Amino acid sequence: MADRSGIFGGDDPFAIARRWLDEAEATEPNDPNAIALATVDASGMPNSRMVLLKEIEAAAFVFYTNYESVKAQEIEAAGKAAFVMHWKSLRRQIRVRGLTSREEGPKADEYFASRSLKSRLGAWASRQSQPLSSRAALMAEVAKVTAQHGLSPPRPPFWGGIRITPLEIEFWADGAHRLHDRFRWVRAEVEAPWNIARLSP
Repeated sequence: MADRSGIFGGDDPFAIARRWLDEAEATEPNDPNAIALATVDASGMPNSRMVLLKEIEAAAFVFYTNYESVKAQEIEAAGKAAFVMHWKSLRRQIRVRGLTSREEGPKADEYFASRSLKSRLGAWASRQSQPLSSRAALMAEVAKVTAQHGLSPPRPPFWGGIRITPLEIEFWADGAHRLHDRFRWVRAEVEAPWNIARLSP
């Protein structure tokens, strides 16, 4: 067992991640739940973008998106994704690599209903990642879906959650003289036990 203690202590990596995120919510000025999400296209060309992590479950990380977007299509094809959360205020980061699945049941409905009305209407109006002739055209589409769906639009069938169930999680914290602390949790498959190792900085 790696010599873990302090901020790295604990037997559940998801509990550690939630603890770090809770701390970041008190110190980060904007979007402490922002993650840099990485995917690959059919040719293996990598892609990355910032999205907002919405939940750290008991065994997975969840964000929401338009399933017709480039990121969702790449995730659907590969069945895998990776992300990093980085907090400058804490000088910490978490890296995750894992397998993906959709969250499009009651939990997705509940989260969609919790969003602001404008965000819900925007989800219906935006053909995410597709070419757009002008902002005026987008606003016209918002007006159209507002007329169609009113003040209580349901979750679009093309919009929902993506769950990343990790096979690897790395916790990193800044150390003096660039001698950082790194602990990597790895497992061969989702049901396998974690193997934890301290890594050189």
